[in-house]
Amino acid sequence: MTAEGLQKLKDELQFLEGTERPRVIAAIAEARDKGDLSENAEYDAAKEEQGHLESRIARLKAKIMEARIIDESTIKTDEVQILTKVRVRVKNTGAEKTYQLVTEGEANIREGKIAVTTPIAKGLLGKKVGETAQVQVPAGIMEFEILEISI
Repeated sequence: MTAEGLQKLKDELQFLEGTERPRVIAAIAEARDKGDLSENAEYDAAKEEQGHLESRIARLKAKIMEARIIDESTIKTDEVQILTKVRVRVKNTGAEKTYQLVTEGEANIREGKIAVTTPIAKGLLGKKVGETAQVQVPAGIMEFEILEISI
């Protein structure tokens, strides 16, 4: 994981613990003050939200504890590997795309970051500029020509 990715996780955890948790606790208290809890939909909804929130907080803490920072200066660009950016041409359409291969926790398709566990990333790993990767996707086999590898 990059240092930037780890910081995003820490920022999200701080937001959930410092802002969202107090908001949910206040919502539970407010719903509790409205009377009979057995028929109080607001209370049930707030308790359910609290459960989801606490679960998300626990998952984030586990990810942070298990995170390993990768030194970007050790990443080579002679072949596709984790944290490299790879510019490809989709052979059947001619479209060019750029992907950065990242951990699952950092994946964000809008930013062009795909998890190394995805079929496309698995097909690209280890390829060099000029090579073609054939990748099995739900729609069939796609071919990607490697145009450039960078950090």
